[in-house]
Amino acid sequence: MPGIDECLLEAMRLPGARGATVVDWTSGLALGTVGDSPNGDHEATAAEAAELARTAAENLAFAPAEGSDWSGGETPVEDLIVSNRDSYHVLRFVRTTFDSSVFLHLWLGRTDGNLALARIRLGEIAERLVLG
Repeated sequence: MPGIDECLLEAMRLPGARGATVVDWTSGLALGTVGDSPNGDHEATAAEAAELARTAAENLAFAPAEGSDWSGGETPVEDLIVSNRDSYHVLRFVRTTFDSSVFLHLWLGRTDGNLALARIRLGEIAERLVLG
């Protein structure tokens, strides 16, 4: 089972990957980073992405429909995608046995990245991530 560094390096092997971070969305802290950051500051980017993640994770409007298997102990959101003119930001929530307050943030170039592949691979990485 890979740890944070191994998972981040795996994410960076995706076509178009510019940078990747593991973030604790409750505190906004970057637990690990690799590559570049959109604003040149991994910590500031982590804090800003955590605000977005926190908003989505705590908003019941994004919860699955009644009768689904979602439990209140984990976020109802799988991932978030933010696009701009030249890139995508994919935030993939990581399910953990304790509080599920971590997500992977991948910054992906729009012209050379594959958003569908990135979503699939980040999901696989998130399932294997072991937090220390």
